[in-house]
Amino acid sequence: MDKYYLSKERLEELKEELNNLKKKRRVEVADRLKHAKEYGDLSENAEYAEAREEQAAVETRIFELDDLLKKAEVIKKSGGDTVHVGSTVTVKKGDKTETYTIVGSYEAKPEGGKISDESPIGRAFLKHKVGDNVTVATPAGQATYLVVKIE
Repeated sequence: MDKYYLSKERLEELKEELNNLKKKRRVEVADRLKHAKEYGDLSENAEYAEAREEQAAVETRIFELDDLLKKAEVIKKSGGDTVHVGSTVTVKKGDKTETYTIVGSYEAKPEGGKISDESPIGRAFLKHKVGDNVTVATPAGQATYLVVKIE
């Protein structure tokens, strides 16, 4: 994937998490490792093994966040006549009207109406205009939505 779409708020949260991991958690884990080594035989030292696992988890998360932040693009909430990442789209399926905001995968919360641009429904809505019928393959079969409004 070339880009990760994030809101400005989420970008700041992730930067703060990365900063905390690098400046605080790394030091805490290093101290735990140092302390555990003092117990002697490392092959049977459970505290040392736990600290090494925690160190691996911290370093993995740091790597993930570094990569994500390098590829992050802030979602621009601009209007327009087509659906794009950042759009809030109102659709109608039969008698039911639903509103979704298209967001990046790191912010998706389907229960809150935020769907990922990578999800089948989110991907299907992209680049469509008001009045377009959008057909989406779902586990229950094909579903057709009418785009009613784009914000």
